[in-house]
Amino acid sequence: MSEQPAETLRETVRRRYAAAAVKVTESGTACCGPHPVETEEHFGATLYAADERDALPAGAVAASLGCGNPTAVAGLHEGERVLDLGSGGGIDVLLSARRVGPTGKVYGLDMTDEMLRLARANARKAGATNVEFLKGTIEAVPLPAGSIDVVISNCVINLSTDKAAVFAETFRVLRPGGRVGVSDVVADDALTPARRAERGDHAGCLAGALSFTEYREGLEAAGFTDVEITPTHSVADGMHSAVVHATKPRTGATT
Repeated sequence: MSEQPAETLRETVRRRYAAAAVKVTESGTACCGPHPVETEEHFGATLYAADERDALPAGAVAASLGCGNPTAVAGLHEGERVLDLGSGGGIDVLLSARRVGPTGKVYGLDMTDEMLRLARANARKAGATNVEFLKGTIEAVPLPAGSIDVVISNCVINLSTDKAAVFAETFRVLRPGGRVGVSDVVADDALTPARRAERGDHAGCLAGALSFTEYREGLEAAGFTDVEITPTHSVADGMHSAVVHATKPRTGATT
């Protein structure tokens, strides 16, 4: 089976997540509230603590499709500026907004109009005034260089067909000393791309996953240091949800 073109894969991803947003939005008008998007057991809102879920609009929780909780591992501080790559229904943006407080700012970036509408509605319901949702791709972030303290993401980077561009853009928008704290799917080094694809499709966060070595080398090639990739739980045979940390050097860092 030949590989699909990058634009075809991106459109497949866009359609899947657009459909998920529409499902949550439409079910939210029912008497019982929005129904969670169906996910595999190792993905979704159950990866967040109950008190975190209870403090958010039901639509943000229902639209959660990630493989972890990056806000729990990014070490966010009051006043920081945060960027969430692939922000979906806004769950990580809203949790981050609470952590950085009124003097901080959180941007959510998504390419899907339906998810952006849902996220903005969830932000209004949450009364979050320190958030902003931007339309764009994670390979071409519409923010100035050096404008962000922390980049987070939840099971989205694996969906990109140009991860080198994602890492380069992440490095560009971070200030010197800025950091990455993301959750993503990562494959054992022994698994070839073909074997990763046997475990699930691209839009399902498996076929496009990098190996541990590929992930580390990709971040280091972009200029990051202190790269740490820590698996948290298995999502398929030889594939893991992992927490990824990295730092943009304070000195000698180019954008």
